[in-house]
Amino acid sequence: MLALLEEVVNIDSGSYDKAGVDEVGERFARFFEEHGVPVQTIQNADFGDAIRAAANSSGGGNRPIVLLGHRDTVFPKGEAARRPFTIRDGRAYGPGVCDMKGGLVINAFVLVAFHRFGGAPAPVVALMTSDEEIGAPACQTLIEETARGARAVFNSEPGRPNGDVVTGRKGALFMRLEVFGKAAHSGGNFAEGVSAIGELAHKIVKLHALTDVEAGVTLNVGLVGGGQSVNTIAPLAEAEIDLRFVTHDQREAAMERIEAIVAEATTPGATARLSIKGAFHPLVQDDGSRALFETYQSAMAEAGFAVEGQFAGGSADSGFTASVGCPTICAVGPVGGKAHSPEEYLEVDSIVPRAQGLARAIIRLGGA
Repeated sequence: MLALLEEVVNIDSGSYDKAGVDEVGERFARFFEEHGVPVQTIQNADFGDAIRAAANSSGGGNRPIVLLGHRDTVFPKGEAARRPFTIRDGRAYGPGVCDMKGGLVINAFVLVAFHRFGGAPAPVVALMTSDEEIGAPACQTLIEETARGARAVFNSEPGRPNGDVVTGRKGALFMRLEVFGKAAHSGGNFAEGVSAIGELAHKIVKLHALTDVEAGVTLNVGLVGGGQSVNTIAPLAEAEIDLRFVTHDQREAAMERIEAIVAEATTPGATARLSIKGAFHPLVQDDGSRALFETYQSAMAEAGFAVEGQFAGGSADSGFTASVGCPTICAVGPVGGKAHSPEEYLEVDSIVPRAQGLARAIIRLGGA
């Protein structure tokens, strides 16, 4: 397991690096083929291809149990060479080691085990997507279609640092705001200009005022840019916006207020345009997902591990599967932390117990 993890961590696979994401997919596809597991590549022209592998079951069920995970990371090309996979003091390090290449390794080994030895109550399918870190613009439809016909989804995002899993997540919208003004010489024709940067500044203050931490709604303008030159009134400015919410009603209410801010100009003559670049549904625990969590919890308890469910502010593909009514549990991958940072780590000793717990939970679904 560690050998495969080292291989895939040492491959750069940022979301927009199609070649790198596909190289990781090819390595997993080869792993499945080496063990006789049927594997399918679902091609995409713009982002990485999706990989789907399936192990048939000796059980009587026909709705598959899905092991979900993404191959893309947030890191730029060259990151794997700068800080390759390494193990120090029981922890593995490297770009994407816990978010979520460790989880993909678990999924791959569990799938191969069921293919080789049987015991699953239904077909087991591993779906490895390519673009989760940017809101799944290419894979959302595939994820939802897969979940609609599934019995359950286990998403192997990293387990929490204390070993817990995730039973609820916020939804998210990633947006781009473009503001248009009018260029003019800042010395000779100042009054003729309309500053897009000035207008964007007003809008940012209003947008940040929409945050309600207690209600779970946050809005962050994380990137800004614009202008033509220091001595020109800025004709263009833009910002990237991250909106987080707990419920769909909160999303609708926030979007109504955001759109009003975009439409209203504080600077006469300025206009603006808003576009959605990516979106996640919230992971909401219904009765089916609660029962799935209890099944996983009891499977881990059998091995001596106490696991609880946590609510997480980060979003994931598990929101898509839960939103179509499929029982879903998230963060059943290896225990780790500090994702999206150079300090990202994975607890090596958690890999095998989490894989065993996942396999036990799948087997227990036969009695559910």
